[in-house]
Amino acid sequence: MNHSYPADVGDYAKTFAVLAVMLQSVLTSVMAMANNSQEFFLGAIYELVKYAAPMFIFGIMYSTIRTNPGATIMNYPLYMRNRWHMLFVPSIWWTLAYLVLTPQLQQGHSYTNIGTFCWQFINGNAAQHLWYNVMMLQFIIITPLFWWLARWVNQNIKRGWLVLGLTLIFQVCWHLMYEFQVFHGPHHRDWYLLDRVFPSFFIFAILGTLLWSFHRQLFPILIKFWWVTIIVWTLLYIFVTHNFFNFGLPVKPANAPYYLPSMIFYNIAAILAVIALHLHDIRGNSRKLLSFCHHIADFAHRAYLSHVFWLYWIWQLGKDYWVKLNPFLLLIVVYFLTIICSFTSAYGFHRLWFKIKQGLN
Repeated sequence: MNHSYPADVGDYAKTFAVLAVMLQSVLTSVMAMANNSQEFFLGAIYELVKYAAPMFIFGIMYSTIRTNPGATIMNYPLYMRNRWHMLFVPSIWWTLAYLVLTPQLQQGHSYTNIGTFCWQFINGNAAQHLWYNVMMLQFIIITPLFWWLARWVNQNIKRGWLVLGLTLIFQVCWHLMYEFQVFHGPHHRDWYLLDRVFPSFFIFAILGTLLWSFHRQLFPILIKFWWVTIIVWTLLYIFVTHNFFNFGLPVKPANAPYYLPSMIFYNIAAILAVIALHLHDIRGNSRKLLSFCHHIADFAHRAYLSHVFWLYWIWQLGKDYWVKLNPFLLLIVVYFLTIICSFTSAYGFHRLWFKIKQGLN
């Protein structure tokens, strides 16, 4: 398949992921203002987009493997230098901004001294969404593992199935452990950091690696049977939403974790649906949409980092007005304001830094 088009599968995955995680953050705020019937409807939307973190990991690893064919540990220094500027530096600045400018957004225990400040800085508790970032950066650090895996598989179908099977068994066991020991379990307070370590999302990085390794075989199948993917995604959505609502009222996002065995398959189905959409757009030569997703993906991480900061100020500055709106209208207005502020700041800071570097040179 020709890959001269403006966006790859990874770009689509990152676009859907960043828009989903922003919607999750806004929904968490809006649900607190809804009545019982509205809570269930908003909760159904929340569960629908509960694919953001796996989609991010899949998209990052797919694009990484595709754009670094045959990479080895010798390529690692250059790779990390590029990722340092693209991912780590924005993460450092935005984490610092949350801790200094909006310390009230911290999760868990707030910092009280230099030691606890540093701990909050690295553990993802500086804001409600930064645990995603801590987990994602771990995958960037261990990227050579996936380079090696792609070389080892080398389009060998038997090796591909072996890797997928072993990873799936591991992931189901890991999620079962989390479900019984952490999620409403005896260690839900002291083991909570398990949600931000890379094994919790390992299968999605493996999927990104294997999809590119076998894209010539898999893409035609996904194009032909896209409707099967949609049906499976729909059935799994009904199943996971039913489980979510079994916890009753109030509808709490905390009762919809990623770390349930059913969510593994729901997220895989969501990823396959996004792949099918991408392939449909390729066949339809939808270059404008492809180009749009490519540009969104370029700034997805930086917009994601900032969105809770902007959401907080949007909420604070308009709180006297927001309480007068219907929750569904409120969701739409605040969501789009958050998207606009997040991507505008991402692009604006990018241009500012570019001009500063030009001045320094």
